[in-house]
Amino acid sequence: MHSTGYVIRFILIITAVVALVLAFMATALKPVHDMNEAIYNKRAILSAIEDPLGQPVSELTDEEVQEIFDSSVEQKVIDMDGDVLSNDEVMTHGYADGAAEDVDMAKERKRPESERFLPLFVYENGGEKYYIVSVRGNGLWDEIWGNIALEDDFETIAGAAFDHKGETPGLGAEIKDNPNFSEQFEGKKIYGSDGDYTSIVVRKGGAKNDRNEVDGISGATITANGVQEMLYRGIKYYEPYFNSISTAN
Repeated sequence: MHSTGYVIRFILIITAVVALVLAFMATALKPVHDMNEAIYNKRAILSAIEDPLGQPVSELTDEEVQEIFDSSVEQKVIDMDGDVLSNDEVMTHGYADGAAEDVDMAKERKRPESERFLPLFVYENGGEKYYIVSVRGNGLWDEIWGNIALEDDFETIAGAAFDHKGETPGLGAEIKDNPNFSEQFEGKKIYGSDGDYTSIVVRKGGAKNDRNEVDGISGATITANGVQEMLYRGIKYYEPYFNSISTAN
């Protein structure tokens, strides 16, 4: 029978070996993980412009997603004043490459509002430009987020895609799982007929205004309210930049 000291040494050796193996695997697989995460994020961004793309993003290969980003998407990072930032400026927030796709909206939400950086993706196809903004807010149980594509009038929504961390399946999770929800946003206006900013109202009981309202989700009022608040606040963050572009044109 082995002594207590022998057993302890054996356990320590096994623990050390397992720790080394796990550390090696984590290091070796990190590039693959980072690449997969980057493609996942690119798919989420392109999901907001499926109609202009002319095909479902889910049917694109990883290589095709990357090719679209390389050839047709311009990435910008702007501050809360609407100024476009250089790569070096973006890197001051801890983003190694300084690209818009690197900006972590969850991380930015923790900063004072005036210090936040915003990612912006400009997709051009056949002379038409679409401006994809990223928004983030709170649902019932945890954070929700989305990508919203605006036409070049900076008023009309061309498409929307939403996601969540922990909303209830069949209820709040419908913002992602039910394509009918996101499809409602296409063609809606974020400004009223009087020119005032309204964003989009997610109305319980059904939309009453075709211009800037969509139907809520039955049984998921808090999540729907979260989407509405997220859109109102999140899209408005980009307004200074859009106003500067409109003025320049």
